[in-house]
Amino acid sequence: MRYRLWRVGVFLAASVPPLYWLYCAVFNLLGPDPGKVLVDNLGLGALILLLITLVMTPLQQLTRWGGWIAVRRQLGLWCFTYVVLHLSGYALFIAGLRLELVLRDLSERPYIIVGALAFIGLLALAVTSNRFSIRKLGRKWKTLHRLVYAILLLALLHMLWVVRADLGEWLAYALIGGALLLTRLSAVAGALQRAGVLFRENPKKIEI
Repeated sequence: MRYRLWRVGVFLAASVPPLYWLYCAVFNLLGPDPGKVLVDNLGLGALILLLITLVMTPLQQLTRWGGWIAVRRQLGLWCFTYVVLHLSGYALFIAGLRLELVLRDLSERPYIIVGALAFIGLLALAVTSNRFSIRKLGRKWKTLHRLVYAILLLALLHMLWVVRADLGEWLAYALIGGALLLTRLSAVAGALQRAGVLFRENPKKIEI
């Protein structure tokens, strides 16, 4: 397997935060409401992983290094894992495993509905992220996986409803997400590729 050490490093980097947060929760290091903090951290971690997953393509266009794309699927699956943990934490710590409370939130709280839609989209991408699905779906696979852009918008909207009072942090993630969506435009993607070629051919001419 190519980029084995790189893949292992990404795996370890993604697996450490939830284990650390769980440790903090067990030893009462997350404040008076550790369950809510754990749920919030997992949700934010999922958003960050989604942004990191999306940045792999422009990085590959700039550098032509295959390692970025090699870990894109792994990062996407980690994002899905964080979301599953986020939802599990919500069901356990906030809803108290009471189905009626979950159903009430789904009907009364728009941000819960938006989050559920984002989860359904991520579920579809996770289930079809294997080689069998790529062969089976053919060209439709790429069309399906463009759902990730809608999922990003839903995740940002979900976060906006949650934070409300403090928009500074949300705005930072929204700007990063917007910039990553712009890189998907053909003109911007072409410019990134040309810049990458220029840098590789004349690295001393590129001033940072």
